[in-house]
Amino acid sequence: SQDFTVAGGSLSETHAKKICKIMDKAMLVGAPVIGLNDSGGARIQEGIDSLAGYAEVFQRNVDASGVVPQITMIMGPCAGGAVYSPAMTDFTFMVRNTSYMFVTGPDVVKTVTNEEVTQEELGGSKTHTSKSGVAHGAWDNDMEALASIREFFDFLPLSNKEEVPERKTEDRADRKCDMLEALVPADPNVPYDMKIAIRNVMDDFNFFEIMPDFAKNIVIGF
Repeated sequence: SQDFTVAGGSLSETHAKKICKIMDKAMLVGAPVIGLNDSGGARIQEGIDSLAGYAEVFQRNVDASGVVPQITMIMGPCAGGAVYSPAMTDFTFMVRNTSYMFVTGPDVVKTVTNEEVTQEELGGSKTHTSKSGVAHGAWDNDMEALASIREFFDFLPLSNKEEVPERKTEDRADRKCDMLEALVPADPNVPYDMKIAIRNVMDDFNFFEIMPDFAKNIVIGF
């Protein structure tokens, strides 16, 4: 987790070492890595040492890929290196109207291209969940986001050495889904909501959708 009230949450050499140590330990014991990002990027005062720190973090992202789940929650305005790493993780989520992801901010864009663009247009949750596909979902506030991350976490194995988690349910495997007979229209040209069909065949009607606003012609989730 990063604290924006301390030097803008910027990454220093020591900051990078702490992140790398956590990720090394996670891979060693087989535990997921969850990052709460709220950072302005590299700490300029430290120059190349800060940038080198990001290189080490990126390397850990690559090494951990396919080994342990990597989840990132963007909880504030993040720029530069602070968005490269989240983009390399397995799942990235955002908070609407308060979190942003961009390589560089609107002021720099205006200086270089003379184009005026808002933070939301450049790197807001709507942009990344519906256009770029960088983010896998977004929620209205921090509390809802954190609660949803906890729910999502329960669907994932701890590492590539662990089995998919199982939990008991009162929902019988042979439960009838009578509504499915009426859901699909007789006319193949008439659309219907596939999500209704999916939820009705899921245990306890529990379906966690991934990227609901991106490429809506396909539905994916847990």
